[in-house]
Amino acid sequence: MQNKKTVKQNKRRQTTRRFRLTDTQIVIGIVVSVLVVLTGLVVYGASNYSKTQATIEGVESLRIVETKHQDGLIAYEQKSPAGGKHNAAWQNCGVYDQPVQNETAVHSLEHGAVWITYRPDLPTAEVERLQTVTRQSSHRLLSPYPDLPAPIMVSSWGYQLKLNRSDDPRLLQFINKYENSAFAPEPGASCAGGVGQPKS
Repeated sequence: MQNKKTVKQNKRRQTTRRFRLTDTQIVIGIVVSVLVVLTGLVVYGASNYSKTQATIEGVESLRIVETKHQDGLIAYEQKSPAGGKHNAAWQNCGVYDQPVQNETAVHSLEHGAVWITYRPDLPTAEVERLQTVTRQSSHRLLSPYPDLPAPIMVSSWGYQLKLNRSDDPRLLQFINKYENSAFAPEPGASCAGGVGQPKS
């Protein structure tokens, strides 16, 4: 007959055996952990790749290499410009109902902003839709722009898209791809604390 001490020791051994992992279980655990990590990396890489590589029909790629500050007015090749030399002050992002200065708006593009410009005669409903889209982020700038080559232009640093309507799905595709992206020289830099007083 076993004494109490021996019974306790046997129970302890049985409990330990019950919870002890075999070598096979340990290997399976490691393999599963590695697969989970690899799956996460693949998903992250695919989403990052799609953001930077997916093509959007009609987007023009411009070779913009100049990022220097310059005082005064600057002659730009595009209406509205999509990069280049610019003033030291940037344009505060938000909704404007009057044209803003090219030189300060371009500085905002350097900070990763998307600048949406539209012809002053664009119908009110179209403008209101653009205002709604602009208000959804701190790095979006909206302003009228006379003599645009299209009713609506969407610009980021080095990229532009001409649109006829504000409900064109390419507008949001462009914003999702280029807003605060690595294509800008200083993505994520402030789009506030500059010049201008947006409506909202």
